[in-house]
Amino acid sequence: MNACNTADRPGFVHQQYAFAAHIRNPEKKPCPEDIEERRMKIYRELFYNNVEDFMANTYPVLRQITPDDRWHAMMRDYFANHRSHTPLFPEMPREFLKYLEHERKPCPDDPPFMLELAHYEWVELALSILDEKVDETKVDAQGDLLDGVPVISPLAWPLSYHFPVHKISPAFQPEEADGIQTYLVVYRDADFDVHFMEINPVTARLIQLIIGNNGKSGRVLLQQIATGLNHPQPDIVIDGGREILNDLKRRKVVLGACC
Repeated sequence: MNACNTADRPGFVHQQYAFAAHIRNPEKKPCPEDIEERRMKIYRELFYNNVEDFMANTYPVLRQITPDDRWHAMMRDYFANHRSHTPLFPEMPREFLKYLEHERKPCPDDPPFMLELAHYEWVELALSILDEKVDETKVDAQGDLLDGVPVISPLAWPLSYHFPVHKISPAFQPEEADGIQTYLVVYRDADFDVHFMEINPVTARLIQLIIGNNGKSGRVLLQQIATGLNHPQPDIVIDGGREILNDLKRRKVVLGACC
């Protein structure tokens, strides 16, 4: 008999399910038979502490502003009830974000920016482990960004929030959105360091147009922005856009122009 064939060992499979269920939710699932409580306590603490520590490191600001009792209650609920769709440990923070967005019941004391802050903090990890390579053969790094077709890096993500999530801290927790949209771009450099930069609405719109571009030059995209703004002097928008493109190029957010 194949020692790895669990179908021939239903008792073993049952015990494994009982073990996992108790680890996830010890208050509702009994300790498996034939396993010493002392040992199970070690397993329970080991599994929970590993998950909780990883989440606290991924979401440091959310952890700082959440009281201990509420934080651990949230962690316990996630640990017990969320069904992850991946076995990969680095993907666990994304699963926690899904839990916050779709499964967790909001509490009256939740800050109004909670979901946006969680997304903002998750992005740093997501981009740091993103397995994406830049095809430099399709980009002219010295190309004309204004009259050529600018190319955005796949390692640069534009973000938009109702709250200034990059400023939130234990000392700054807005009770409501001020009506001013926050625009950010997050990007990863050649050393795998992740950077966040606050940008204005024009830069955000330009990046959005570049991402969805179908062969239009930087100049045409900027003219489109000027038209949308009803700007009386489009050349001013284009001149300012040239500086924006050059700055984004220096930061490797824009890679160059299409070959």
